[in-house]
Amino acid sequence: MAKFKIVHEVCAGKEGAWHLCFQWGKYTYEEGTSQMGYRFIWRRPDRSLQPARGQARIPTGSELLKLIQLATEAGWFITAEKSMEKE
Repeated sequence: MAKFKIVHEVCAGKEGAWHLCFQWGKYTYEEGTSQMGYRFIWRRPDRSLQPARGQARIPTGSELLKLIQLATEAGWFITAEKSMEKE
């Protein structure tokens, strides 16, 4: 089991409805190690996260590309991981 701390996030969908989010953050594992990485996760209409054991369903390729485009426009897709290489 891992805990995840969100560093960056973009979401696609209407407020007040379920929407898919793409996140960059820190995974911290029970044994005390940690890694940075991306994940997809759903947000409920009340903005709470829908954690699941397994993967988040991505409905369409266009939705996947939209989230990546939003993260790129926000300036953190790929640049976030490259900044980790410098540390």
